[in-house]
Amino acid sequence: MGLKSVLCAKIEMKANKDVFHDVFTNKPHHVSTMSPLHVQGCELLEGVFGTVGSKICWTYTLAEGKRRFEGVIETIDEEKKVITFKEFEGDLVNKYDNWKATLHIETKGKIDLVCWTMEYERPNENVPELINLLDFIAGMSKAIDDHHVKMN
Repeated sequence: MGLKSVLCAKIEMKANKDVFHDVFTNKPHHVSTMSPLHVQGCELLEGVFGTVGSKICWTYTLAEGKRRFEGVIETIDEEKKVITFKEFEGDLVNKYDNWKATLHIETKGKIDLVCWTMEYERPNENVPELINLLDFIAGMSKAIDDHHVKMN
């Protein structure tokens, strides 16, 4: 049994929360246009965008270089604006077990927040926490938000 970890980030949005949820649910292939420094591609491997069980391959760049993520959409809740991805192949599963990320939109007063929660297991204490990936996700989220604000 590995060391369980949970990392969370909440990023204030200026764009409409429905648009942001829609991008990751139905149009993830547009993320590379909105945040090209972070994400270089998104390919549908199996299924249909916006449906549970669909498999997606992302190519992205961290400080260490190009990375690949192949994940399945585990859950989508349109009413609560929640989507969960679980990696089954790619760079993370080579070092970490049971990696999954949940995106949900939260409203505090008049402020909408993009909330990302990553859950995973490290095999031992020598394997680092995924702080760099959380920073990447926050930066990508800000770039997507900026893209939508500029369009409107």
